[in-house]
Amino acid sequence: MKRSMDKWRSAIEHILIPDNPHDRVVIENCHPPGYLNPEPMGKYNLVAIGGGSAGLVSSGGAGGLGARAALIERTLTGGDCLNTGCVPSKGLIRAARAIHDLKHASEFGVSFSDEPQVDFAEAMNRMRRLRARISVVDSVAGFGSKNNVDVYLGDARFISPREIEVDGKRLEFDRAVIATGGRARELPIPGLKEAGYYTNENVFSLTELPRRFAVIGGGPIGCELAQAFQRFGSSVTIFNDAAHLLPREDPDAAGIIQKQFEAEGIAVLNQSTVLRVEERNSEKVLVFSRQNKIETELSCDGILVAAGRVPNIEGLNLEAAGVRYSQDGVIVDDYLRTSNPRVYAAGDICSKYKFTHAADAQARLVLRNALFFGRVRASSLVMPWCTYTDPEIAHVGLYENDAMAAGFDVATITESFEHLDRAILDGEDEGFARVHYDRKSGRILGGTIVARHAGEMISELTLAMTMDLNLTPCPQPSTPIPLRLKSCENLAMLTTGQDLHPASRRFSASGSSGGGDEETRRKRVTPQPGERQDCGTSKKDQGDPTP
Repeated sequence: MKRSMDKWRSAIEHILIPDNPHDRVVIENCHPPGYLNPEPMGKYNLVAIGGGSAGLVSSGGAGGLGARAALIERTLTGGDCLNTGCVPSKGLIRAARAIHDLKHASEFGVSFSDEPQVDFAEAMNRMRRLRARISVVDSVAGFGSKNNVDVYLGDARFISPREIEVDGKRLEFDRAVIATGGRARELPIPGLKEAGYYTNENVFSLTELPRRFAVIGGGPIGCELAQAFQRFGSSVTIFNDAAHLLPREDPDAAGIIQKQFEAEGIAVLNQSTVLRVEERNSEKVLVFSRQNKIETELSCDGILVAAGRVPNIEGLNLEAAGVRYSQDGVIVDDYLRTSNPRVYAAGDICSKYKFTHAADAQARLVLRNALFFGRVRASSLVMPWCTYTDPEIAHVGLYENDAMAAGFDVATITESFEHLDRAILDGEDEGFARVHYDRKSGRILGGTIVARHAGEMISELTLAMTMDLNLTPCPQPSTPIPLRLKSCENLAMLTTGQDLHPASRRFSASGSSGGGDEETRRKRVTPQPGERQDCGTSKKDQGDPTP
């Protein structure tokens, strides 16, 4: 028991600052000292392993529906979202955006006699204060009593296909959900571990701003935090081994982000490889090459590693449960069942979608399939995502190449924000909305939006795809004017030539005032398979909105 206590205390102190009053509140809520696990009273209908989004939703949903439910967490309830992901990162990003807006206030007629004074420690403390406030929702006591769930703290391990052991207690279950999530991948870079580095787990424990910050990884986590730290005053360099930032996204979308980063002073080194890290005179020196060419060095004061995730499968003793797994996590079918039909999995431990909302949606699917004999497929979920850089990149569904590979007759339309009223008025016209659809059916296949509020805007496309709506114009305006969401409405209108913007007037001009020959008009408005149709661009840029 003493070893177990020491183990979780060390893990928590890796994430939080025990001496900080706000972090103490998080600890008291999410892993209360002196907490006594309940005594199992018979078989549970459902036991969830992991107190993140998937575990909370599956166990809480089961308990709320009257089932006997249990939740097991070894460190902090709330998981990555509360402790090391969504909540702290967005708190930090918001503070950094305030700094950026102040520095550019002169564009709106606001001037200051001095530069804004940035207090990094106070910004971090604000984040901790707000995280502590939010932690009440996921607290051991509050969550358990509200949802009728028995909460166990400790390491869980299967001891049979129908039993789990935690803290010396045996929990028999009818159904179980593995929701242990993932963690940052350790990179085999010589000298990196010795020099010391941060991941998303411990970077939010910083109280002093690194003067020079190196970020290894050009994915969402690396990009979001790189921009935030640059805005706080660090000199940031991103080492990205891919051809462009955010390699999952379209090159022109990622190009807008890189252009913004470079305008803010971030050095972006694409196609770069960190070969080793050395310590010299209290400095960390990264030795790297670009495109396998000559070695170069960069000195810094802090390193953030944000290059991939690995699943948390260690110690679960999955063999005893007859659950198959690989280096990518627990193996599940389209119903999220493992090789043991009584055991399901949800979230980062089994999904390619490493998002909190994806874990939430999969947990709800598991509830239906595990407890109510449902046959809901995970592949049926419409999954949007957003990278919270400034501007944001949000996407849902298929990318163009993926849609073409799947056999669809794909057409792509892009609506630039150069002419969009709200974007112009806000000084944020560097971006676009893009949709891919099937020419034969009009079915929406996917879409991308690049804008400061893209995460909110993508919801309209997501809803349309979820409801299996075709890309056709609304019979009347569906969004107030002026809003950026008007761009999504414009995309729908452009597929049938009913838009009245200058770019589409050229389409209708070739026909009669009543629309002319329908077949001729349809061919002019609808792109050919794989062809991009970029609408609303200025005369100086009639192609893709590539920076």
